[in-house]
Order: sequence, then structure tokens, then C-alpha cells
Amino acid sequence: MLSDPGTRLAIVQLEVGRERTGRFALLARLLSEALESVRRPDGSAQVLDCGGGSGTYAVPLAAQGADVTVVDISADALATLTRRAAEAGVAERVRPVAGDVEALAGLIPAARFDLVLAHGILEVVDDVQSTFAAIAGAVRPGGVVSVLVGNPVASVVARALAGEPAAALDDLRALDGGEGGSTAVGPVAVERLCAQAGLRVEARHGIGVFSDLVPGSALDAPGARDALAALDAEASGRAPFADIAGRVHLLARRPG
Repeated sequence: MLSDPGTRLAIVQLEVGRERTGRFALLARLLSEALESVRRPDGSAQVLDCGGGSGTYAVPLAAQGADVTVVDISADALATLTRRAAEAGVAERVRPVAGDVEALAGLIPAARFDLVLAHGILEVVDDVQSTFAAIAGAVRPGGVVSVLVGNPVASVVARALAGEPAAALDDLRALDGGEGGSTAVGPVAVERLCAQAGLRVEARHGIGVFSDLVPGSALDAPGARDALAALDAEASGRAPFADIAGRVHLLARRPG
């Protein structure tokens, strides 16, 4: 068992290195900064990862000293999470909970967590409003909710660049119905949900602003991947570039 937190974190970064490069590197940094902002006076932090399954974010956060509860409906994903946490030496900091995020209120205590992750989960639940209300209800006063959602605007750009102007036009017109139609869950809808839940959005970043637009062949040149990652990072909070990112990350804090 490894006892040095720095060594643990280095091993975790190597093990999930592919997932944390490019667009994921930016997201990892944003989460690390959010974690530091919610640590308690004794340095501890309670994190809830909704639908976090295999531990892409949970294990690195645990390696940074957080106690992480992961709720996921997939037994296979939770098994992978348990293995990865053990290999990283942070098994005691990761608690897998089998269950549906839509039943979150019955699985975890309310207002307990310092940081709550809802990454890619709102697009796949049936009842978005009640699910988000439960997610928001899990964060303590002063705590932060991290939400990652797809961006309907990016679909318009992608279809146009793919040579599908008619489809791009349909997607563009659908935005008038509320981000790709009344059932879409995009950043505007999330901001509305945050306001309803009493959360204040503090930051909004586009994730992968250019990653989905640059052809893979262009990344074979020396230094191209690092340059693309830097380009994405600098454009992530700058309009109008951030507005066309494939996904959008929002950090919302509960006052208090």
C-alpha cells in the first residue's frame, strides 16, 4: 500500500493519462480547483459523483485527499472503480453505491457533500427536474455542483462542417424551441435548473472547443496534441469560441 499522497496521485495520473489528456486535462484542472475551494478547515472534503461509474474523476479526486461516494447503476462500472481505487492506493477513500441516480434522494444523505459531480447524467435520465433537484439537494451550503452537458449549438456547427447544411438548418431552427427542442438538456437549461434550486453559477467553460473540429491526421505532427490542448484551454472561457464547444462545464455554488 502506498502512503505518500504525491506518489498516489502520480500513479493515478499515469493510469488514467489517456482520459486526462486534451479536453479532459482542462476538466481535471477545473475539478481540482473546485475541490480546493470547498475543503473544510481540517482539509477534508466529501465528494459525490453521480453516475461516475468506473472512476474517471473519482479516483483522481480521492488521490487528492477527498472522500468520494460514487453512485452508479452499473455493477461492472463499479467493479472497475473498486479495482482502480485499490490499484491507486485510495480504496479507503472511495465508496461505491449501486443505484439509479434518479433515486438519489433515497441513496445518500441530503446537504452533506462539499462537491457534487453530475457529468453527462442529465441527458440520460427520464425526469431531469427531479433528478437535478436531488443532485442539488446533496450539496451543503457553500458547496459546489459540477455539471457537464452536451452543447446543442455544437451540433449545428458540426453538421454544417460535415457537409449537411439541411440538417444543420433543422438543428438551428430547433434551438428556438429551447436548446435543440423542448426535451434537450444543454447549458441554458442547466443554468435555469440551478436558479430554481437556489444555486449560483460561478463559472462556465466550453470543453473541447476545437478538439471535435480538428482532423485526426493533423495531430500526428510533433507537438500538435499539446498545442490543441493549450488552444482548447485558452478558448474555453472566451466568447464566442466557448459557445461552440461540444460540451459545456458549469460550476454552481450553494450560497452560505
